[in-house]
Amino acid sequence: METTLILKLFFWGSLAGLAYIYVGYPLLVWVLSRLRPLQVHKAATSCPVSVVIVAYNEARNLPRKLKSLLASRGAEQVVEVVVASDGSTDQTVEVVREFEDKRVRVEAFTQRRGKAAVLNEVVPECRGEIVVLTDARQELAAEALAALLENFADERVGVVSGELVFRGEQDTTTTSSGVGAYWTYEKFIRKCEARFRSVPGATGAFYAIRRRLFRPIPENTILDDVVIPLQAVEQGYWCVFEPRAVVYDRPSTSTRQEAVRKRRTIAGAAQLVVNQPRWLLPWKNPIWLEFVSHKLLRLLSPLFLVTLAASNWLLRHEPFYAVVLALQCVFYLAAVVGWLFQRAGRRAVLFAAPLMFVTLNLVTVAALWDAARGRFQAAWKRATD
Repeated sequence: METTLILKLFFWGSLAGLAYIYVGYPLLVWVLSRLRPLQVHKAATSCPVSVVIVAYNEARNLPRKLKSLLASRGAEQVVEVVVASDGSTDQTVEVVREFEDKRVRVEAFTQRRGKAAVLNEVVPECRGEIVVLTDARQELAAEALAALLENFADERVGVVSGELVFRGEQDTTTTSSGVGAYWTYEKFIRKCEARFRSVPGATGAFYAIRRRLFRPIPENTILDDVVIPLQAVEQGYWCVFEPRAVVYDRPSTSTRQEAVRKRRTIAGAAQLVVNQPRWLLPWKNPIWLEFVSHKLLRLLSPLFLVTLAASNWLLRHEPFYAVVLALQCVFYLAAVVGWLFQRAGRRAVLFAAPLMFVTLNLVTVAALWDAARGRFQAAWKRATD
Protein backbone atom coordinates (compact mmCIF):
# COMPACT_ATOMS: atom_id res chain seq x y z
CA MET A 1 0.00 0.00 0.00
CA GLU A 2 2.80 2.41 0.90
CA THR A 3 4.62 1.63 -2.37
CA THR A 4 1.44 2.28 -4.37
CA LEU A 5 0.97 5.62 -2.62
CA ILE A 6 4.53 6.67 -3.46
CA LEU A 7 4.05 5.65 -7.09
CA LYS A 8 0.86 7.69 -7.27
CA LEU A 9 2.65 10.70 -5.79
CA PHE A 10 5.32 10.37 -8.49
CA PHE A 11 2.66 9.97 -11.17
CA TRP A 12 0.54 12.96 -10.17
CA GLY A 13 3.56 15.11 -9.33
CA SER A 14 5.05 14.51 -12.77
CA LEU A 15 1.72 15.10 -14.48
CA ALA A 16 1.24 18.34 -12.54
CA GLY A 17 4.74 19.51 -13.48
CA LEU A 18 4.13 18.87 -17.18
CA ALA A 19 0.69 20.45 -17.01
CA TYR A 20 2.11 23.63 -15.47
CA ILE A 21 5.00 23.88 -17.94
CA TYR A 22 2.96 23.46 -21.11
CA VAL A 23 -0.56 24.59 -20.14
CA GLY A 24 -0.68 26.12 -16.68
CA TYR A 25 1.97 28.79 -17.11
CA PRO A 26 0.69 29.99 -20.52
CA LEU A 27 -2.80 30.29 -19.04
CA LEU A 28 -1.48 32.03 -15.91
CA VAL A 29 0.49 34.64 -17.82
CA TRP A 30 -2.47 35.15 -20.18
CA VAL A 31 -4.73 35.89 -17.17
CA LEU A 32 -2.12 38.20 -15.63
CA SER A 33 -1.76 40.07 -18.92
CA ARG A 34 -5.49 40.75 -18.82
CA LEU A 35 -5.62 41.74 -15.16
CA ARG A 36 -2.52 43.97 -15.20
CA PRO A 37 -1.85 45.02 -18.80
CA LEU A 38 1.33 46.96 -19.49
CA GLN A 39 0.64 50.25 -21.25
CA VAL A 40 3.50 51.25 -23.57
CA HIS A 41 3.46 54.71 -25.13
CA LYS A 42 4.39 54.42 -28.80
CA ALA A 43 5.29 57.31 -31.10
CA ALA A 44 7.70 58.21 -33.85
CA THR A 45 11.18 59.03 -32.56
CA SER A 46 14.13 60.85 -34.07
CA CYS A 47 16.94 59.27 -32.06
CA PRO A 48 19.98 58.06 -34.03
CA VAL A 49 20.14 54.31 -34.58
CA SER A 50 23.03 51.91 -35.07
CA VAL A 51 22.47 48.47 -36.55
CA VAL A 52 24.83 45.60 -35.69
CA ILE A 53 24.99 42.36 -37.66
CA VAL A 54 27.38 39.71 -36.41
CA ALA A 55 28.17 37.51 -39.41
CA TYR A 56 30.09 34.33 -40.08
CA ASN A 57 30.37 33.36 -43.75
CA GLU A 58 27.25 35.28 -44.78
CA ALA A 59 28.45 36.72 -48.10
CA ARG A 60 25.47 35.20 -49.88
CA ASN A 61 22.84 36.60 -47.51
CA LEU A 62 24.23 40.03 -46.63
CA PRO A 63 23.38 41.97 -49.82
CA ARG A 64 19.72 40.97 -49.57
CA LYS A 65 19.63 41.70 -45.84
CA LEU A 66 21.27 45.13 -46.14
CA LYS A 67 18.92 46.17 -48.94
CA SER A 68 15.93 44.99 -46.93
CA LEU A 69 17.13 46.92 -43.89
CA LEU A 70 17.90 50.21 -45.64
CA ALA A 71 14.66 50.11 -47.63
CA SER A 72 12.61 49.88 -44.42
CA ARG A 73 10.55 52.72 -43.06
CA GLY A 74 12.64 54.30 -40.32
CA ALA A 75 15.94 53.67 -42.11
CA GLU A 76 16.52 57.44 -42.26
CA GLN A 77 17.34 57.27 -38.53
CA VAL A 78 20.11 54.74 -39.13
CA VAL A 79 23.47 56.48 -38.81
CA GLU A 80 25.54 53.32 -39.27
CA VAL A 81 25.26 49.63 -40.07
CA VAL A 82 28.13 47.69 -38.56
CA VAL A 83 28.71 44.23 -39.99
CA ALA A 84 31.04 42.44 -37.59
CA SER A 85 32.70 39.53 -39.36
CA ASP A 86 33.45 36.86 -36.77
CA GLY A 87 36.38 35.15 -38.46
CA SER A 88 34.60 34.66 -41.80
CA THR A 89 36.48 32.62 -44.38
CA ASP A 90 34.32 33.52 -47.38
CA GLN A 91 33.79 36.90 -49.11
CA THR A 92 31.80 38.48 -46.25
CA VAL A 93 34.28 41.33 -45.68
CA GLU A 94 34.62 42.13 -49.38
CA VAL A 95 30.84 42.11 -49.94
CA VAL A 96 30.29 44.64 -47.15
CA ARG A 97 33.11 46.91 -48.30
CA GLU A 98 31.65 47.01 -51.79
CA PHE A 99 28.12 47.82 -50.64
CA GLU A 100 26.85 51.08 -52.15
CA ASP A 101 25.51 52.75 -48.99
CA LYS A 102 28.28 54.59 -47.12
CA ARG A 103 26.59 54.04 -43.77
CA VAL A 104 27.52 50.37 -44.03
CA ARG A 105 30.92 49.42 -42.68
CA VAL A 106 32.66 46.25 -41.66
CA GLU A 107 34.54 45.29 -38.50
CA ALA A 108 36.68 42.33 -39.50
CA PHE A 109 37.78 40.03 -36.68
CA THR A 110 40.25 37.43 -37.89
CA GLN A 111 39.64 34.96 -35.05
CA ARG A 112 36.25 33.33 -34.64
CA ARG A 113 35.16 33.82 -31.04
CA GLY A 114 31.37 33.82 -31.10
CA LYS A 115 28.65 36.45 -31.11
CA ALA A 116 28.92 37.45 -27.45
CA ALA A 117 32.60 38.40 -27.66
CA VAL A 118 31.99 40.41 -30.82
CA LEU A 119 29.02 42.27 -29.33
CA ASN A 120 31.09 43.20 -26.28
CA GLU A 121 33.54 45.00 -28.56
CA VAL A 122 31.20 46.50 -31.13
CA VAL A 123 28.10 47.70 -29.26
CA PRO A 124 29.83 50.12 -26.82
CA GLU A 125 31.49 51.83 -29.80
CA CYS A 126 28.25 52.41 -31.70
CA ARG A 127 27.19 56.01 -32.34
CA GLY A 128 23.43 55.53 -32.11
CA GLU A 129 21.37 55.93 -28.95
CA ILE A 130 19.47 52.81 -29.99
CA VAL A 131 21.31 49.70 -31.16
CA VAL A 132 19.41 47.24 -33.34
CA LEU A 133 20.77 43.70 -33.30
CA THR A 134 19.83 41.47 -36.20
CA ASP A 135 21.10 38.44 -38.10
CA ALA A 136 22.23 38.24 -41.70
CA ARG A 137 19.77 35.67 -42.96
CA GLN A 138 16.32 37.04 -42.14
CA GLU A 139 14.53 39.59 -44.31
CA LEU A 140 12.79 42.56 -42.68
CA ALA A 141 9.21 43.57 -43.40
CA ALA A 142 8.87 47.12 -44.74
CA GLU A 143 7.46 48.49 -41.45
CA ALA A 144 9.60 46.40 -39.10
CA LEU A 145 12.30 48.90 -38.18
CA ALA A 146 9.92 51.82 -37.62
CA ALA A 147 7.59 49.66 -35.54
CA LEU A 148 10.49 48.52 -33.37
CA LEU A 149 11.73 52.07 -32.78
CA GLU A 150 8.32 53.52 -31.88
CA ASN A 151 8.43 51.71 -28.54
CA PHE A 152 11.45 53.72 -27.43
CA ALA A 153 9.26 56.83 -27.16
CA ASP A 154 8.40 55.36 -23.75
CA GLU A 155 11.37 56.00 -21.45
CA ARG A 156 10.50 52.90 -19.41
CA VAL A 157 11.27 50.65 -22.36
CA GLY A 158 14.83 49.37 -22.50
CA VAL A 159 14.61 46.51 -25.01
CA VAL A 160 12.18 45.79 -27.83
CA SER A 161 11.87 42.38 -29.45
CA GLY A 162 10.63 41.87 -32.99
CA GLU A 163 8.56 38.95 -34.23
CA LEU A 164 9.97 36.06 -36.25
CA VAL A 165 7.57 34.75 -38.89
CA PHE A 166 8.20 31.54 -40.81
CA ARG A 167 7.28 31.41 -44.47
CA GLY A 168 8.19 29.56 -47.65
CA GLU A 169 8.68 25.89 -46.82
CA GLN A 170 6.76 25.99 -43.55
CA ASP A 171 4.28 23.25 -44.37
CA THR A 172 6.25 21.02 -46.74
CA THR A 173 7.37 18.41 -44.20
CA THR A 174 6.15 16.95 -40.93
CA THR A 175 9.00 18.66 -39.07
CA SER A 176 8.38 22.09 -40.57
CA SER A 177 4.67 21.81 -39.71
CA GLY A 178 5.65 20.98 -36.14
CA VAL A 179 8.09 23.87 -35.98
CA GLY A 180 5.41 26.25 -37.22
CA ALA A 181 2.91 25.03 -34.62
CA TYR A 182 5.49 25.24 -31.82
CA TRP A 183 6.52 28.75 -32.81
CA THR A 184 2.86 29.88 -32.80
CA TYR A 185 2.55 28.52 -29.25
CA GLU A 186 5.81 30.17 -28.21
CA LYS A 187 4.79 33.57 -29.60
CA PHE A 188 1.49 33.41 -27.72
CA ILE A 189 3.43 33.08 -24.46
CA ARG A 190 5.81 35.92 -25.34
CA LYS A 191 2.97 38.26 -26.27
CA CYS A 192 1.24 37.56 -22.96
CA GLU A 193 4.48 38.13 -21.02
CA ALA A 194 5.03 41.42 -22.82
CA ARG A 195 1.49 42.58 -22.05
CA PHE A 196 1.91 41.66 -18.38
CA ARG A 197 5.40 42.80 -17.39
CA SER A 198 8.40 41.92 -19.55
CA VAL A 199 9.58 39.16 -21.85
CA PRO A 200 12.49 37.09 -20.41
CA GLY A 201 14.44 37.42 -23.64
CA ALA A 202 14.06 38.68 -27.18
CA THR A 203 13.86 37.30 -30.71
CA GLY A 204 17.57 37.06 -31.55
CA ALA A 205 16.92 37.67 -35.24
CA PHE A 206 15.70 41.22 -34.58
CA TYR A 207 15.71 43.25 -31.36
CA ALA A 208 16.93 46.61 -30.09
CA ILE A 209 18.37 48.05 -26.88
CA ARG A 210 19.22 51.48 -25.56
CA ARG A 211 22.99 51.60 -25.93
CA ARG A 212 23.56 53.01 -22.44
CA LEU A 213 21.88 49.92 -20.93
CA PHE A 214 24.20 47.45 -22.64
CA ARG A 215 26.55 45.60 -20.29
CA PRO A 216 29.30 43.18 -21.38
CA ILE A 217 28.21 39.57 -21.24
CA PRO A 218 30.33 36.43 -20.64
CA GLU A 219 32.12 35.54 -23.87
CA ASN A 220 30.87 31.96 -23.78
CA THR A 221 27.23 33.17 -23.72
CA ILE A 222 24.99 31.24 -26.09
CA LEU A 223 21.72 33.12 -25.55
CA ASP A 224 22.75 36.75 -25.91
CA ASP A 225 19.13 37.51 -26.76
CA VAL A 226 18.19 36.45 -23.22
CA VAL A 227 21.13 37.80 -21.23
CA ILE A 228 21.24 41.28 -22.81
CA PRO A 229 17.50 41.96 -22.34
CA LEU A 230 17.46 40.60 -18.78
CA GLN A 231 20.39 42.82 -17.85
CA ALA A 232 18.31 45.79 -18.99
CA VAL A 233 15.35 44.51 -16.96
CA GLU A 234 17.64 44.30 -13.92
CA GLN A 235 18.27 48.02 -14.36
CA GLY A 236 14.56 48.74 -14.03
CA TYR A 237 13.52 48.85 -17.70
CA TRP A 238 10.97 46.86 -19.68
CA CYS A 239 11.62 44.33 -22.40
CA VAL A 240 8.58 44.47 -24.68
CA PHE A 241 7.41 42.53 -27.71
CA GLU A 242 6.43 44.33 -30.92
CA PRO A 243 4.34 42.07 -33.20
CA ARG A 244 4.53 44.57 -36.11
CA ALA A 245 8.34 44.36 -36.21
CA VAL A 246 8.37 41.28 -38.41
CA VAL A 247 11.36 39.44 -39.81
CA TYR A 248 10.92 36.47 -42.12
CA ASP A 249 12.78 33.18 -41.96
CA ARG A 250 12.51 29.63 -43.22
CA PRO A 251 11.68 26.89 -40.70
CA SER A 252 13.77 23.78 -40.27
CA THR A 253 12.59 21.08 -42.67
CA SER A 254 14.35 18.09 -41.05
CA THR A 255 14.49 16.75 -37.51
CA ARG A 256 18.29 16.84 -37.59
CA GLN A 257 18.40 20.49 -38.62
CA GLU A 258 15.91 21.46 -35.93
CA ALA A 259 17.74 19.33 -33.33
CA VAL A 260 21.03 21.16 -33.93
CA ARG A 261 19.34 24.52 -33.41
CA LYS A 262 17.33 23.51 -30.34
CA ARG A 263 20.18 21.60 -28.70
CA ARG A 264 22.26 24.76 -28.68
CA THR A 265 19.36 26.89 -27.44
CA ILE A 266 18.50 24.51 -24.60
CA ALA A 267 22.15 24.23 -23.56
CA GLY A 268 22.12 28.03 -23.47
CA ALA A 269 19.15 27.97 -21.08
CA ALA A 270 21.08 25.64 -18.77
CA GLN A 271 24.10 27.94 -19.07
CA LEU A 272 22.04 30.82 -17.65
CA VAL A 273 22.00 29.03 -14.31
CA VAL A 274 25.79 28.73 -14.35
CA ASN A 275 26.61 32.25 -15.57
CA GLN A 276 23.76 34.19 -13.95
CA PRO A 277 22.81 32.33 -10.73
CA ARG A 278 21.41 35.53 -9.18
CA TRP A 279 18.43 35.31 -11.56
CA LEU A 280 17.24 32.27 -9.60
CA LEU A 281 16.50 34.57 -6.64
CA PRO A 282 13.10 36.33 -6.72
CA TRP A 283 14.48 39.44 -5.00
CA LYS A 284 17.24 39.77 -7.62
CA ASN A 285 15.17 39.06 -10.73
CA PRO A 286 12.26 41.47 -11.40
CA ILE A 287 10.61 38.91 -13.70
CA TRP A 288 11.49 35.79 -11.73
CA LEU A 289 8.17 34.06 -12.45
CA GLU A 290 8.56 34.44 -16.22
CA PHE A 291 12.24 33.50 -16.22
CA VAL A 292 11.84 30.32 -14.16
CA SER A 293 8.56 29.20 -15.73
CA HIS A 294 9.49 29.95 -19.35
CA LYS A 295 13.23 29.35 -19.51
CA LEU A 296 14.14 26.86 -16.78
CA LEU A 297 11.26 24.55 -15.91
CA ARG A 298 11.21 23.14 -19.43
CA LEU A 299 14.62 21.65 -18.67
CA LEU A 300 12.84 19.33 -16.19
CA SER A 301 10.32 18.13 -18.77
CA PRO A 302 12.24 14.94 -19.78
CA LEU A 303 12.56 13.94 -16.11
CA PHE A 304 8.82 14.42 -15.59
CA LEU A 305 8.07 12.37 -18.72
CA VAL A 306 10.27 9.46 -17.65
CA THR A 307 8.89 9.49 -14.10
CA LEU A 308 5.33 9.68 -15.42
CA ALA A 309 5.86 6.73 -17.79
CA ALA A 310 7.67 4.58 -15.20
CA SER A 311 5.15 5.16 -12.41
CA ASN A 312 2.28 4.70 -14.86
CA TRP A 313 3.69 1.33 -15.95
CA LEU A 314 3.96 0.13 -12.36
CA LEU A 315 0.37 1.26 -11.68
CA ARG A 316 -1.04 -0.29 -14.86
CA HIS A 317 -3.07 -2.92 -12.96
CA GLU A 318 -5.56 -0.23 -11.88
CA PRO A 319 -8.11 0.60 -14.62
CA PHE A 320 -7.61 4.39 -14.64
CA TYR A 321 -3.83 4.12 -14.92
CA ALA A 322 -4.15 1.44 -17.60
CA VAL A 323 -6.14 3.88 -19.74
CA VAL A 324 -3.58 6.66 -19.19
CA LEU A 325 -0.76 4.28 -20.09
CA ALA A 326 -2.57 3.37 -23.31
CA LEU A 327 -2.93 7.06 -24.16
CA GLN A 328 0.80 7.58 -23.55
CA CYS A 329 1.60 4.67 -25.87
CA VAL A 330 -0.65 6.12 -28.58
CA PHE A 331 1.05 9.52 -28.24
CA TYR A 332 4.57 8.10 -28.56
CA LEU A 333 3.49 5.85 -31.41
CA ALA A 334 2.17 8.97 -33.18
CA ALA A 335 5.60 10.56 -32.76
CA VAL A 336 7.26 7.48 -34.32
CA VAL A 337 4.81 7.57 -37.24
CA GLY A 338 5.56 11.28 -37.68
CA TRP A 339 9.28 10.47 -37.78
CA LEU A 340 8.66 7.82 -40.44
CA PHE A 341 6.69 10.30 -42.54
CA GLN A 342 9.55 12.80 -42.12
CA ARG A 343 12.07 10.18 -43.21
CA ALA A 344 9.97 9.58 -46.31
CA GLY A 345 9.88 13.31 -47.04
CA ARG A 346 6.12 13.46 -46.63
CA ARG A 347 3.93 15.85 -44.67
CA ALA A 348 1.66 14.52 -41.91
CA VAL A 349 0.10 17.36 -39.91
CA LEU A 350 -1.65 14.97 -37.53
CA PHE A 351 1.69 13.63 -36.29
CA ALA A 352 3.65 16.91 -36.40
CA ALA A 353 2.97 18.02 -32.82
CA PRO A 354 3.83 14.64 -31.18
CA LEU A 355 7.03 14.44 -33.26
CA MET A 356 8.01 17.99 -32.31
CA PHE A 357 7.28 17.41 -28.61
CA VAL A 358 9.29 14.19 -28.39
CA THR A 359 12.14 15.65 -30.44
CA LEU A 360 12.37 18.69 -28.15
CA ASN A 361 12.55 16.53 -25.05
CA LEU A 362 15.16 14.18 -26.52
CA VAL A 363 17.20 17.21 -27.56
CA THR A 364 16.80 18.63 -24.05
CA VAL A 365 18.47 15.52 -22.63
CA ALA A 366 21.35 15.86 -25.09
CA ALA A 367 21.67 19.59 -24.32
CA LEU A 368 21.76 18.97 -20.57
CA TRP A 369 24.48 16.40 -21.16
CA ASP A 370 26.40 19.08 -23.06
CA ALA A 371 25.87 21.48 -20.16
CA ALA A 372 26.96 18.92 -17.55
CA ARG A 373 30.27 18.55 -19.41
CA GLY A 374 30.65 22.32 -19.79
CA ARG A 375 30.32 22.17 -23.58
CA PHE A 376 29.07 25.70 -24.07
CA GLN A 377 30.20 26.66 -27.57
CA ALA A 378 29.52 30.34 -28.21
CA ALA A 379 30.27 30.17 -31.94
CA TRP A 380 27.21 29.09 -33.92
CA LYS A 381 27.55 25.79 -35.77
CA ARG A 382 25.15 25.05 -38.64
CA ALA A 383 23.75 21.58 -39.15
CA THR A 384 25.74 21.42 -42.40
CA ASP A 385 29.04 22.75 -40.96
